[in-house]
Amino acid sequence: MKAYGAEFFGTFWLVLGGCGSAVLAAAFPNVGIGLHGVSLAFGLTVLTMAFAIGHISGCHLNPAVSIGLWAGGRFPASKLLPYIAAQVLGGIAAGAVLYVIASGAPGFDVTKGFASNGYGAHSPGGYSLAAALVCEVVMTLFFLVVILGATDKRAPAGFAPIAIGLALTLIHLISIPVTNTSVNPARSTGVAVFVGDWAVGQLWLFWLAPIAGALLGAGVYRFIGSEESAAHTARPAGPAVVS
Repeated sequence: MKAYGAEFFGTFWLVLGGCGSAVLAAAFPNVGIGLHGVSLAFGLTVLTMAFAIGHISGCHLNPAVSIGLWAGGRFPASKLLPYIAAQVLGGIAAGAVLYVIASGAPGFDVTKGFASNGYGAHSPGGYSLAAALVCEVVMTLFFLVVILGATDKRAPAGFAPIAIGLALTLIHLISIPVTNTSVNPARSTGVAVFVGDWAVGQLWLFWLAPIAGALLGAGVYRFIGSEESAAHTARPAGPAVVS
């Protein structure tokens, strides 16, 4: 239960910090943080929580990550559903808190998006369904490769939160214009339920694509990062490789 609680609160922090930065601060008059600030905020939520709860639950904060870790042989199937439930509930709870805060400002209109993910007319850049699908699959694929590689027992110890947080920042820098960046079904669900209408109608993509990308990422890392393949590859010189 402690691990499930950690996933709940960790995902709460991710949605509140990441989506909160988009809703409350991205375009605030004169001091708006913009795309770069929102990207950094999402990365910082994962980085800080990885240090805070990584030793408790593994700090997945994302149903796609949990499924990818299972597919990569790093997580037991018996814990998948409780982890996913905790993550989704944490995301919705954060969405509720953010809604209460945001609705305290004059002129607040949840139908304008509320940091929801979308495609077509609801993509920040007007990108198509196909573009959104490819973007979310590929971004999540590489996110899983980074996670699996950074947490590999052969990787330098203690640096995984930094690599994973920066990877999520980079992902947002690339894909906010396309879908507002999901790569996380819990993050998408946590705000979409308050928008309703089109946000819920398009939510299927932001479950399907990240999970597909996570499974592909797990397969890629099983291929390139297996102990067997590493044993037949010369190790590069320098301190980056740790036994």
